[in-house]
Formats: sequence, structure tokens, C-alpha cells
Amino acid sequence: MTVRRISFVPLLFLLTACVTINIYFPAAAAEKAADAIIKEILDAGVDSQLIEPQSRVGKPIPAWIAGLEPAINWLVPPAQAAGANLNVKSAAIDQLRASMKQRFIKLKPHFTAGALGLTTDGLVALRDVSALPLSQRAKLNPLLAAENRDRKALYQALARANDHPEWQAQIRATFASRWIKNAPNGWWYQAGGGWQQK
Repeated sequence: MTVRRISFVPLLFLLTACVTINIYFPAAAAEKAADAIIKEILDAGVDSQLIEPQSRVGKPIPAWIAGLEPAINWLVPPAQAAGANLNVKSAAIDQLRASMKQRFIKLKPHFTAGALGLTTDGLVALRDVSALPLSQRAKLNPLLAAENRDRKALYQALARANDHPEWQAQIRATFASRWIKNAPNGWWYQAGGGWQQK
């Protein structure tokens, strides 16, 4: 009777192998989500009657280009071309967005006057107290505190809604840069340890 020797080395290797899956922060999707939320908030202070509707009529796509769609979809599947999606919907996020939109109508004149500025950490700071009328100084402090509280909560809620609480710092950094990018000309923001006007 012969005894076969079974090599346990490959089996041991398979049993001890561990699969690591790295979930990378979707930076492009975060910028897109931040832009959508920020523009929604900034547009809350704009009178909708003053905005002219943009034409939605575009040039028709030539038939020969439309015929290439199956080949393009075969080379680059639509799901892959779309990229990562950052979930921006939850009851908490919707409530924070609504609150920030309502408050922005009161904050906008102070950004325009230069009293408020955008910080490098995605918050709002009092930049120049002398730009505020004396009667409005006491009213602005609670608005400013509420805005910063909601911004911090928004960054946290976005991370949680995507089941990645560890993304909170990256979401906050993304929003910080996008607030500045989307800010109207004339607003102030922090850069290099000081204030600069856009």
C-alpha cells in the first residue's frame, strides 16, 4: 500500500491569503456633488425672475455619429464611463441643505460687503467687523455659528450616507476648495495664511 503525500503548502497559502480591497475616495464625484450642493445654496439668494432661461435647443447629432454608439459602449461600458457616484441624498443631508439655503439669503449681503469670508477648512469666518453696521453685528454671530455647525454636519452626513465615515476630512477639504471656486467675484477667502479677494 502506497501512501500519497499531499502537499499542504498550496492549501496553507490559500487559507492564509487575505484579500485587501482598497476603497479610494472618489475625488471627481465629490467635486461634482460639492458643486451641485454649493450652487443650489448660492442660487437661493438670486431672484429667479432676474435669470433668463437658457435655451435647451441644441444641434442634432449627425446619424453617422449616433451609429457609433454601440461601438463606443462596447469599448467603454456606460457604467464605467460614468465614474463613481457620491450619494448626496438622505433625510439629514436634505434638512441641512434646506437650512443652509434659507440662511444664505441673510448671509449673502455680508459676503458681498466683505464682512464674511470663506476659510480653508470649508467654514465661514468674520473677516472684517468694520464692514458691518453696528446694528447687525449682534445678529450675525448666531447666523455664523449656525452656518458653521451645519457645514460640519453636512460633511459628516455625506461621509455617513456613503458608508465611509473616514472620508469626512476629504469631503470637507473638497468642499473648502469648491466653495471658493464657486464663490462670486469680490468675495473674500483665506489663502496662504491671509485673506484674498476673488
